[in-house]
Amino acid sequence: MAAILIVEDEESINELVKRNLQLVGHQCTSVYDGLTAIAEIRAHSYDLIILDIMLPEVDGFEVFNKVHETPTIFLTACSSLSDRINGFSMGADDYLTKPFEMLELLARVEAVLRRTQKSKSSFEAGAVRIDFDSHQVFYRGQLVECTPKEYELLEVLVNNRNIALSRERLLELVWGYDYEGDTRTIDVHIQKLRKKLGWENVIKTVYKLGYRLESHL
Repeated sequence: MAAILIVEDEESINELVKRNLQLVGHQCTSVYDGLTAIAEIRAHSYDLIILDIMLPEVDGFEVFNKVHETPTIFLTACSSLSDRINGFSMGADDYLTKPFEMLELLARVEAVLRRTQKSKSSFEAGAVRIDFDSHQVFYRGQLVECTPKEYELLEVLVNNRNIALSRERLLELVWGYDYEGDTRTIDVHIQKLRKKLGWENVIKTVYKLGYRLESHL
């Protein structure tokens, strides 16, 4: 997966972001101030930078000015329109304000990596291969017919692999906030995916919560 630099002076947030990105397979390095960030970026190559704006020593905008060739997501408490416009006008790839949901950050990271072609266009686990570009799923080399919702659910599980997702959260991510069905919809679709892909032991049931796609990649 990708090499990601996390530049965030709040240690608890930095560690939380790092832990979740590592769960889905990324290699992460953490720094806590602007000067160290500049030195780290000059010394090593990264696929993506997650960059706070209000940093000790040198702020995130100045850091970005010196390393703008690397894809960057601003992660900051600065939520004013002028700050967002400034970030995007400088060429930032995305802008996420605090407080934020970790799943949203993971989704934005994946979107930037795919857009900048730093993320793999496919995912493989055992006899299963998922081609993200064509939205096709293969099992033992044979195309598997998936409904649109089955594929969307599968992609959400893969992009958030090793993270436990509640049934309610999966409903929101795949069916939308205004969906009027119940969580049994998730159970039915999970059972179908397990059967089609032979993933009875890959898509784990998390007791009294939901599901987790287990991957060691």
